[in-house]
Amino acid sequence: MFTAPDPGLFRLRTSLRAVLGIGLAVALCETAGLSLPASITGGLAALLALFTVADRTVRGQALTTALLPVAGLPVLALATTVHELPAVRDTAWLAVVFAGVYARRWGPRGHALGVFAFMMFFTAQFLHATADRMPELFASVALSLAAASTVRFGLWCVERRTPSPAAPAPLGGRGLARPATRQAFQVTAACAFAVAVGQVASHDRWYWAVGTAWWIFVNTASRGETLVRGFRRLLGTVTGIVAGLLIAVPLHGAPAPTAALIAVCVFGIFYTAAPSYSWMMFFVTVMAGLLYGLLGVLHPGLLGLRVVETGIGALGATLAVTLVLPITTHAVTDQWVRRALHAVHDCTAVATRRLAGDTGADPALPVTELEALLGRVRLALAPLVHPLNPLRVRKERARRVLALLDECALRTRGLAAVAADQDASHDARLTAACRRVETALEALLGAVPERALTARASAPGHHPGAEQALGHLHGLEHALLALAAPLSGSSPSRA
Repeated sequence: MFTAPDPGLFRLRTSLRAVLGIGLAVALCETAGLSLPASITGGLAALLALFTVADRTVRGQALTTALLPVAGLPVLALATTVHELPAVRDTAWLAVVFAGVYARRWGPRGHALGVFAFMMFFTAQFLHATADRMPELFASVALSLAAASTVRFGLWCVERRTPSPAAPAPLGGRGLARPATRQAFQVTAACAFAVAVGQVASHDRWYWAVGTAWWIFVNTASRGETLVRGFRRLLGTVTGIVAGLLIAVPLHGAPAPTAALIAVCVFGIFYTAAPSYSWMMFFVTVMAGLLYGLLGVLHPGLLGLRVVETGIGALGATLAVTLVLPITTHAVTDQWVRRALHAVHDCTAVATRRLAGDTGADPALPVTELEALLGRVRLALAPLVHPLNPLRVRKERARRVLALLDECALRTRGLAAVAADQDASHDARLTAACRRVETALEALLGAVPERALTARASAPGHHPGAEQALGHLHGLEHALLALAAPLSGSSPSRA
């Protein structure tokens, strides 16, 4: 997993930045004389600020980060105030759950604020925080968000060099047709199950079941995606527990080695989050064990209880996604595939206009958007290509769709790279090739927003850039034509 492609070393740089930002946040909290629980709260706040904020622009990221305490601190105050009132506490958390998921309809900003609010409530349970600790918890969150912002927007702003692979806008719809609305009810039902059954298993650590149910639904939009996410979370947790027994328990909370290993876990969480949810959960679980070691409560039985609570949360998510307003894999996948194909058209149009002499056309951003959409397509089709899926025909069809979409992305990236060459001149053959690409897209989508080329046509030339662009356009046309079969009436997503 550490050898997965990392264009522009974006994951590596954001992972190293996370270690620096979170380390600075914890150091500030310790320097300010705050307690260990407050420092842990600050570290988690910094981690969330660096992990969940995913707006397209740096300015948007800064605004969302500034809004995090607006969403999180009232929830933290509520959680500490009602901590010793179980019925009120549980009801309040379920209300936060519903609001946090419902906010996803407003895109990356709503998603980040919802996650931060939920995790502030979770952190209060994790630390058994009561109202008397509220001032220092507030101070730790404020200091840590300031530290994370200083690193992200001042010392090391990765996004100013490389276009940020911002998360695609959520799927639309009205009322219960909108996935975010349905998920709000699903996640609330799953967390209600986790609260009830989790407290039967443990009166002290039941919140792990709620956290599991919540996070399984993050970045999923269909029944199949959620089930696969639950399996991967359980797998990552179990392997993390084994590692915790071998690493965290023998340390007995020794500060220096524990801090070093937590830094490694932070790096692992950020570096593996995109390519592998199981690996990310492995590092999250090991880090949780190390934090329990610092708090002086770690023992093998606690790690075993973590597995039990994770299983309860996964079961609650499975029941909710199956019984409460289920969202089929087909309905979601069809929409993501169509959005990816529209993005292919946008990339082709911009790159071809650039080759035609339009210096204002920049294909870099459309290519970044296409990569993000293809990531969502892969996530949507994950249930169908999973090794445990017994439906071989649908599995092969889904794999064919993914392979052809990857070929489209490869050709589009190549076309954009050629277009970036300022010496590449317009070739009249590009016009015809682009028209054929648009015809293939129209066959798949029914229509495309606009024709790609309106620039002048000149006599065919033999510029190397034009020849390479023609090769990419021809390859793109063939891939689009080949997609017609798997995306026909026997769609790979009909499951």
